Amino acid sequence: MKTILMNKLVLFAALFCAVGALQAQVTVSGTVSDGMGPLPGANIVVKGTTHGTQTDFDGNYTLEDVPEDATLVFSYIGYQNNEVSVAGKTTINVTLQEDTQALDEVVVVGYGTQRRSDVTGAVSTVSSKSLQEAPVTNPEQALAGRAAGVNVSTNSGRPGGNTNVRIRGNNSINASNGPLYVVDGVIGAGPINYLNPNDIESMEVLKDASATAIYGARGANGVIIITTKRGGKDGGRVSYDTFLSIGELSRRLDVLNAQEFLQVEMNSYNNAQKYDPTGWNEGKYTNPMDYRTNRNLFDADGNPLYDTDWQKEAMRTAVTQNHNLSFTGGNEDTSYGAFLNYADQEGIIKESYLKRYSGRFVLDSQVKDWLKLSGGITFNHIEENRVDGAVGGLTPLRMIVETLPIVPVKYEDGTWGSNADYPNMEGGENPVNLLKNRKDIFKTQSVLGDISATMDLAEGLQLKTSLGMNIQNIQESFYSGKDLRQLSADYNGEAWVQNTRTNYWQFENYLTYTKEFNENHRLTALAGLGWQQYDYFRSRGGSRGFTDDFYQWNNLEVGANPLTPFSETYKWAMNSYFARVNYSLMNKYLFTVTGRLDGSSKFGQDQKRAFFPSAAFAWKISEEDFLKDSHGLSNLKFRTSYGETGNSEIGVYQSLASMSSNTAILGGDRASGVGIGTLSNPDLKWEKTAQFDAGLEFGFFDNRIKLETDFYYKKTTDMLLNAPVPTSSGYSSIYTNIGSMENKGFEISLNTVNIQTEDFDWTTTFNISVNKNKILALGEADDDIFPGPWFLSNTNVLRVGESVGSFYGLVREGTWGADEAAQAATYNALPGDIKHRDVNGDGQINDADRVILGNGYADGFGALFNTFRYKNFDLTLDLQFMYGNDILNLSRHSGEDRTGQANSYATVLNGWTPDNQNTMVAQNRPANSYYTSTVDSRMVEDGSFIRGRNLILGYNFPSDVLDKLKLGRLRVYASLQNFFLITDYSGYDPEVTTYGDSFAQGITFFDYPKPRTYTVGLNVSF
Repeated sequence: MKTILMNKLVLFAALFCAVGALQAQVTVSGTVSDGMGPLPGANIVVKGTTHGTQTDFDGNYTLEDVPEDATLVFSYIGYQNNEVSVAGKTTINVTLQEDTQALDEVVVVGYGTQRRSDVTGAVSTVSSKSLQEAPVTNPEQALAGRAAGVNVSTNSGRPGGNTNVRIRGNNSINASNGPLYVVDGVIGAGPINYLNPNDIESMEVLKDASATAIYGARGANGVIIITTKRGGKDGGRVSYDTFLSIGELSRRLDVLNAQEFLQVEMNSYNNAQKYDPTGWNEGKYTNPMDYRTNRNLFDADGNPLYDTDWQKEAMRTAVTQNHNLSFTGGNEDTSYGAFLNYADQEGIIKESYLKRYSGRFVLDSQVKDWLKLSGGITFNHIEENRVDGAVGGLTPLRMIVETLPIVPVKYEDGTWGSNADYPNMEGGENPVNLLKNRKDIFKTQSVLGDISATMDLAEGLQLKTSLGMNIQNIQESFYSGKDLRQLSADYNGEAWVQNTRTNYWQFENYLTYTKEFNENHRLTALAGLGWQQYDYFRSRGGSRGFTDDFYQWNNLEVGANPLTPFSETYKWAMNSYFARVNYSLMNKYLFTVTGRLDGSSKFGQDQKRAFFPSAAFAWKISEEDFLKDSHGLSNLKFRTSYGETGNSEIGVYQSLASMSSNTAILGGDRASGVGIGTLSNPDLKWEKTAQFDAGLEFGFFDNRIKLETDFYYKKTTDMLLNAPVPTSSGYSSIYTNIGSMENKGFEISLNTVNIQTEDFDWTTTFNISVNKNKILALGEADDDIFPGPWFLSNTNVLRVGESVGSFYGLVREGTWGADEAAQAATYNALPGDIKHRDVNGDGQINDADRVILGNGYADGFGALFNTFRYKNFDLTLDLQFMYGNDILNLSRHSGEDRTGQANSYATVLNGWTPDNQNTMVAQNRPANSYYTSTVDSRMVEDGSFIRGRNLILGYNFPSDVLDKLKLGRLRVYASLQNFFLITDYSGYDPEVTTYGDSFAQGITFFDYPKPRTYTVGLNVSF
């Protein structure tokens, strides 16, 4: 009996507890506002859990399964968190208060952060949201158009791109003009194309001397500070972001089809008698009709069997997939984050691709009240096949134009079609054959890591010590098949492997002291020292003479003829001392003084150290009593700065005499020896850039309209230049400090909130930048310098009084007319020949007649962004523009002057005839019939453009759906990139260069086209 009673009591107690547990869960609803109205998108979370929801567009929320004794945390960006105890209540209405400190954006600057309102320098910020609007694999491309004064030129459409970044113009001739990258405090971590854009939290672009002087000798070209994402402090979160893209050719080149080619070939043959009568009489030329009996190419009537579209055959619809998975979590004391990425990007040129595998882990821990440890490590593995190398050679991109349309990709027996199948043609193999049998594979592995300890030594005094490293291994594996005519067939294939390893480390320690004396005085002082070291090693081995293409580069000893091995190594180091003081008086008058002393192993014995100072002042005019209560003006700030920064980005050992190997024939035998290769310069010192900046920042109507303007002037002196010396010295040049250069310009940034209602928002961002570069001096004689590239002749000139990037060549005035036969004869020309301007009037056309033809750098550039939100939908329109830049389209060299010997651009149909004499195109004839081919103004085109860079439509699922799915965020989007291009340029894209020379922007020889890309994507977190 007792047992039965006990069992009933236990069962009753269990039922009671179960019912009590059910009764402990309640549903809470209410409204969140800020006193002015409802706050849509505010977060409500049960404290200590991830269980929560968001308010709708009316500020209302409903949260189920809330414990009666729970505490709810209400939060919203720019407002103070509010914690409310449930205590059994089912309705809780909350009014959040503005957080004035949170509303004042924090900006990352060198070795610290500042409130945006306290910044005295020219600093632009690009957020992670902005970076991720454009689904790309290269973060430099995502930066394009986001910051005034920053010209990001994506010069190629190949996966990964070929990107040049310039901040406020070019400052140097022989030293680097690219910005300094700082990734999570690791200095010089560029190039950053290996970074995953999804890992980036923000980019700060430091532009003036006040902002960059803290980096001293390496800050002359501007600084880009990259801060990556960290862990969470509000429990765990898992996020997955992915997109799938399809790319296609956006513009086609107009080339000859089969019938047009055959007609032009016949025209060329008929005109050869006129231009080369001697060769004609000697039987040098054969009637093309004699070749049209080849039944593999022509039918019985002489009509071509094929009309191959090589752009179609060599290109494809390219698919790209990108996946990001992150795990973040933690609490107020310790946070962690793990971030994974896989990207697989196909190029629209067949066989080109890029694959990236990336992993990153970060940890931040408040070990003690006075000690915080932080660290992170990133590993990247990138593999890519670059098909656009060997500029000037018979690359696939060139052969897309020059391969004959009358030959097929492959014949029925499986053999490749080629220009060699038709007599008297020149050029290499067809582009599809090249893409299949010529590989240039790059594998890059990089490790970027940092660890730091921050110690509170006393009230307001912190010491931070940090160690950073950046290690890269690059392996380039190349193979060119044994049957590729005019490339590697002459030596039965070529293979080589090149390995490059770079190691960089830095160790820095600095103190930061912050003190507010009263409401009127605020001081932040920083002082530190650091060490940096970089070492480099490269080796290469290869061979030729393969009996089979099977091994490629994987078994070099199979090649019968080993290539001469090669290796090189170098190292440089720096030691630095730096300091900065920021002082605010009455929150109106802001002062910044910065200085850095750098010492580098690269410079002369007595010139290894230099000091780089700067000073800045800012005045918050809107805080003055006479404007403080202004209804329309919410912000007015004037700032100005002046300072010096340096450029040490030259090769190592330039101040020392170097050794070189030489060979000679002694007694009929070849002998090698070693001697002095270059002269020493113990006085080689730092290149310095002094910069003045003045800026105004406006805010109107509660900052719904924000306008920022900057004017700057930069002058570089003691330019590092590989200057010529008298040949009597036995040497050709010496690295020295001569010459000067200036840049001046202005920048305008405008941000407006045009409409802001409960259901609809419209914001606009516009920026424009104008820069003018001028060379002031180039040594004692101010002689012209030709920096390259060299193509038929010098294509580029540096001249005092002109801008860098100036194209150089003859002026084409048209073609000689029939009524100008006598005058043409004085220049050894005939009617139908190209007519060049005799600039000096000496009766000859030669190098003395070359002049500046244009410039590859834009007078101005900018972007326009419009973002619309309607309820849960958002739409962003991104437009890019550039004007005043020219293109030196060297592709016209062989695209127009190989008529009858290779395929050509369709422009040759407009060649000179007796009935068509007003033309820039010479009369059709074989190139060896005394055709004039040189760099001239015919190759220069206007490169100005307006581009529809990105159009993106997104949808954010509402909170009620998220609650049902147990998700924190769910967003889907679709985008269209490069969706229109307005330009007069005849090539694929006016934003282009195919050369790596310093001032080759806008110079192209058969470039990789940019695709039009369609993308769908998903962002989800829980």
